Amino acid sequence: MVEELLTAAAAVGTASVVYVAAAVRIVKQYERGVVFRLGRLLDGVRPPGLTMIVPFVDRMHKVNLQIVTMPVPAQEGITRDNVTVRVDAVVYFKVVDPPSALIKVEDYKFAVSQMAQTSLRSIIGKSDLDDLLSNREKLNQGLELMIDSPAVGWGVQVDRVEIKDVSLPETMKRSMARQAEADRERRARIINADAELQASKKLAEAAHQMADAPSALQLRLLQTVMAVAAEKNSTLVLPIPVELLRFLERGQEQDGKHPPPPALDT
Repeated sequence: MVEELLTAAAAVGTASVVYVAAAVRIVKQYERGVVFRLGRLLDGVRPPGLTMIVPFVDRMHKVNLQIVTMPVPAQEGITRDNVTVRVDAVVYFKVVDPPSALIKVEDYKFAVSQMAQTSLRSIIGKSDLDDLLSNREKLNQGLELMIDSPAVGWGVQVDRVEIKDVSLPETMKRSMARQAEADRERRARIINADAELQASKKLAEAAHQMADAPSALQLRLLQTVMAVAAEKNSTLVLPIPVELLRFLERGQEQDGKHPPPPALDT
């Protein structure tokens, strides 16, 4: 009789241990447990820590609440200004409603990935090339709104969407390089022309100053001679005063006005 009781107690103890082992579940801090009893969803989610379920009756699914970083494969499309580009992006999202993420969509990660790809192609078709290259912040916001709108019904919240890279055809890259080179050359010519204009104004002011003070011209000539002599070359500079040239011009003009007298016949 005692042996039978001990055997029964051992069997009950073993069954209890097996039952507890089958019923115990551990939910991590970044997870939530969703329990289905005979296929029906139980109200509420299981918090982190140790939890119990009914073995062979309940089935618990753990849902990760961490932010998921999902790269969006490069999508090829034609922009609004008829340029073929390849654009890739990255999506950051997390689950905010675990029961909806399990019930309302078969695979929420795959669904978000497909929605991100279709939204990215749509953004490419609605944007110009300049917007894709320089106005990405606005496109990121529009892309995030397009993905987040259907994802809310799946218990998923999109935190951020970033366009990573825009690949252009080689012909377009060469065209843009030529355009940038032409624009820089145009700006260089404008700067040179502006410098010439300013220099001409300064030279005109200097000419007026030298006209008022003729000795300034002589000093300038001496400075030029000193600058040439400092180079230690064999060049010989002979400055000629401008007044001498003007005197010679006036002499030629007077000779032209008074022709020589005719020769006398003998």
